[in-house]
Amino acid sequence: MRYLSQLSLLFLALLFTACGGGEATSETTDDSTETATTPAPSMSAVGLTPMPATQEFPEAKIEGWKYSKGTFTYETSGYEFAVPTPDADALMCANSGKGQHAHLIIDNEPYLAKYEPTFKHDVADGEHHILTFLSRSYHESIKNGKAHRAIKATTTNGSFTKIAEITDPMLFYSRPKGTYVGKKATENVMLDFFPVNASLGSEYQVKAVVNGKDEFMINEWRPFYLTGLPLGENTVELTLMKGGVAVDAPLNPVTRSFKLEADPAGE
Repeated sequence: MRYLSQLSLLFLALLFTACGGGEATSETTDDSTETATTPAPSMSAVGLTPMPATQEFPEAKIEGWKYSKGTFTYETSGYEFAVPTPDADALMCANSGKGQHAHLIIDNEPYLAKYEPTFKHDVADGEHHILTFLSRSYHESIKNGKAHRAIKATTTNGSFTKIAEITDPMLFYSRPKGTYVGKKATENVMLDFFPVNASLGSEYQVKAVVNGKDEFMINEWRPFYLTGLPLGENTVELTLMKGGVAVDAPLNPVTRSFKLEADPAGE
């Protein structure tokens, strides 16, 4: 027994040394356990993993798009508004019961989800960077090169009076957004974004920082699952990068906050 005790003491000493001598860190995913005087050890388990392959829409296209007298009008083909995307249930992530829709992003504002091809929306007079794209019912953008419009527009009295295609590299944030409730919606939170004039790979990347501490460098344009997020408020900051440096572009970087909540009825 004495021999075993000696071995146990030796094991604990080695473990203490391997863990950095017991030094604490200020990172924690539980705000209730974090204090200024006694930081808790890091318990972060946030992960970023590619989503499975999703429903393809190779023929989806925005053929016409305008804003006049306070009304947006979309003309599309190969796509249907307000129907569920067939693979939604298999993906185990937040899905809109209203079906497929267009995302409309004006400057640095969170997107508007629109389930009909014609709708009213007030856009302030002035110059704006605007992206719109067709979306699956679970809010993933269609990435076929034909199902979006990205413009720099001047708006006057509820109408576009000047339009130019965006030709510089830009990045638009889409998801996560809003409040997610229940295990199915909060375990896998989709991260989706839309680069314009910037092909991700060796030249351009997207840096994602979650809750100010978990950093991921993304070099592939596809949707991802954020996993291991704590309940409560979370943040994601996205930055379009080139050669390890943030691109000097409008809306770069962009930060959004969103909430995760347990199902009050239990699961």
